[in-house]
Amino acid sequence: MRRVAATFDVDMAPDVHRVVELESIAGEWAAELKFCVLANSAADQAQVRLLRSSGLTNVFAISGEGFEVGDVIAPNGQATEAVVLFRESDRHHALLLTNRCNSYCLMCSQPPTKPDDSWLIHQALDVIRHIRSSPDVLGLSGGEPLLLGSDLRVILDLLAVSHPNTRVEVLTNGRLFSRPDVAETVLKNLATNVQWLVPLYGHADFLHDFVVQSPGAFDETIAGLLALQMHAQPIQLRIVLIEPVLSTLDELCGFIGRNLPFIRMLALMACEPIGFALANRQQCEVDLADWGGELSRAAKTLARHQIPFIFMNFPLCGLPKSLWTNAHKSISDWKNTYIDECNRCSVKNDCSGLFAWHERGWKPTTIRAIKEPSLEQIH
Repeated sequence: MRRVAATFDVDMAPDVHRVVELESIAGEWAAELKFCVLANSAADQAQVRLLRSSGLTNVFAISGEGFEVGDVIAPNGQATEAVVLFRESDRHHALLLTNRCNSYCLMCSQPPTKPDDSWLIHQALDVIRHIRSSPDVLGLSGGEPLLLGSDLRVILDLLAVSHPNTRVEVLTNGRLFSRPDVAETVLKNLATNVQWLVPLYGHADFLHDFVVQSPGAFDETIAGLLALQMHAQPIQLRIVLIEPVLSTLDELCGFIGRNLPFIRMLALMACEPIGFALANRQQCEVDLADWGGELSRAAKTLARHQIPFIFMNFPLCGLPKSLWTNAHKSISDWKNTYIDECNRCSVKNDCSGLFAWHERGWKPTTIRAIKEPSLEQIH
């Protein structure tokens, strides 16, 4: 989430606005939306004030260097900044729906909080209405989105109407789908183009429940996955690769192949070095290069069961070369960085790189420049 220094022509409420140019406001204006017009000159600011005095009370002037036309923002006039909630030019797009959760995963990158944050629901709905150009993919995350119940369905239904060509990806632990009432409310007759991203960390209850620090979570997750399958919903399983998971990874992949063959994709993900992962460093900090054998065996098991899989958040120098074609550039734009060694690497353009805050935590492996053909040349 970006915070951009800004100056507003009036005191601003922290409502959602779309950033537009003065020349395009006539074509984009709608009574139900709010707009911040880029006005870096005194003449442009005067023109915006004239528009507002003429009755366009949902139009405001904003000046600053960090904005792009089409940004959806929430101004904070007192702090002379705005939060960019959506940026058209980003490679990845996501909305936070809640910070509450019913799991407490060892490696959670955004530790859950208990206070009511239902304002995030209203903000997400406003962002969806203010998006000018539909993204190819939009993520919905938390916390745990299923805690929203019927409000999650409202968000999904609005996306189906406002952005019908967008694929929505909901990151959820899936546990509440074990309740028929929740599954019925959220999934029955769902028209949204949605994929459900659900984590699984062990082939037995004591393994998964330990990682998510919630007794009974394994049984609820499996029941939730079966409910998604019953409602013909596409599923991407996710496995964050920390030490307790890597130690039994092949067994987990075999369990998935035998018991969950209906999943669309399996994502094997390097741990993000932030949040609870820093407090549980002994279990979460691994050098991925040390686990190449386990990763290769897991890949063979998945291939044998015909389960498609990808690697996410992996720098290519931490992955066996035979698995490079399964690597996916997945770190969100605002989280992503590279180091000097990466600039000497022939496959940098194909590589996920690092999380921007790796210096506060750890690198996923020893970063080394690779002198190899690019993935495009390999293909």
